[in-house]
Amino acid sequence: MTDPRVDAYLDAFPDEQRAQLQELRRRLAEIAPASTETISYAMPAVKLGRHFLVWYAGWRRHSSIYPMRDDVLARHAEALRGYTTTKGSLHFSPQQPLPDAVLEDLVRIRVAEIEAGGR
Repeated sequence: MTDPRVDAYLDAFPDEQRAQLQELRRRLAEIAPASTETISYAMPAVKLGRHFLVWYAGWRRHSSIYPMRDDVLARHAEALRGYTTTKGSLHFSPQQPLPDAVLEDLVRIRVAEIEAGGR
């Protein structure tokens, strides 16, 4: 189910960045079909039950996905060479898109954690 607040959030971005974030939104719903979306910490978030899977945000020079786990970053180090990261986030842009394999790995790990009773 889509949240109109996420629509409004995405509508504020330039076309190219908005299209990329909308595609991320679509992919998250595809990878975790039982999830729902909301706004949390003033950015789009995806939840499974009452637990958050990920957040994502657009910024002036890039977009980010949170939380980006260290083990996922390490497992995909080659594919992520040249990307910028900060503690818990991965930055991407239309010129440097988020690799599908990284997104799928991150979401599947988070789903497994939540289903196993973790946060």
